[in-house]
Amino acid sequence: MIQYTYSQLADHLHERLTDVLPGEAAQQKMASSLRNAGQLNFKTDGKTRQGAVCILFYQKQGIWHLPLIVRPEYDGTHSGQVAFPGGKVEETDPTYVATALREMHEEIGVPTDSVQILGALTPLLVIASNFMVHPFVGITSQAPVFIPDPREVAKIIEVPLPDLLDDTRRSAKEIQVRGFSLWAPYFDLEGQTVWGATAMMLSELIEVLKKDT
Repeated sequence: MIQYTYSQLADHLHERLTDVLPGEAAQQKMASSLRNAGQLNFKTDGKTRQGAVCILFYQKQGIWHLPLIVRPEYDGTHSGQVAFPGGKVEETDPTYVATALREMHEEIGVPTDSVQILGALTPLLVIASNFMVHPFVGITSQAPVFIPDPREVAKIIEVPLPDLLDDTRRSAKEIQVRGFSLWAPYFDLEGQTVWGATAMMLSELIEVLKKDT
């Protein structure tokens, strides 16, 4: 898979994303202690907002990568956290895919018409901000020239696919979040601790990638 051509990886992902997804069981493998204990477990309600993100594959020096962003430090729920490019649905967005592509263009400068969407992962409720996130998987034929929006992005992390698939990159530790502690599984990627909703979506993506390989 790591050596797949564009068409091979695109076909592999499209086939598996249109099959039965690993779903919540895969996501829960990277869920924090609070979420697993049910202390923050609630269902969507009338105030739940909708959002979408794009998980983008591209080749760089012959190796498949995907970008993550580090959010700036601010007085808010997701301050300084690692995430996929994405954001909330706007009234002008006709679909969740349109939201994901628009937000990726706005945040890191990837042209929307350069991306082929291959399918979607399982939607995930981000409890801390009451967002239902719809994750889409895309691919582009050329390594993007990233243009980060400094208001939304402090740093872009380019994660090589071999690192993502390396089980030694997974661990767990105590994390301090806005005055309280929790125990959370995480990925160690490019020197960043990737946990929470992003790690949960990556967990499902990894199972999709590894299926039947």
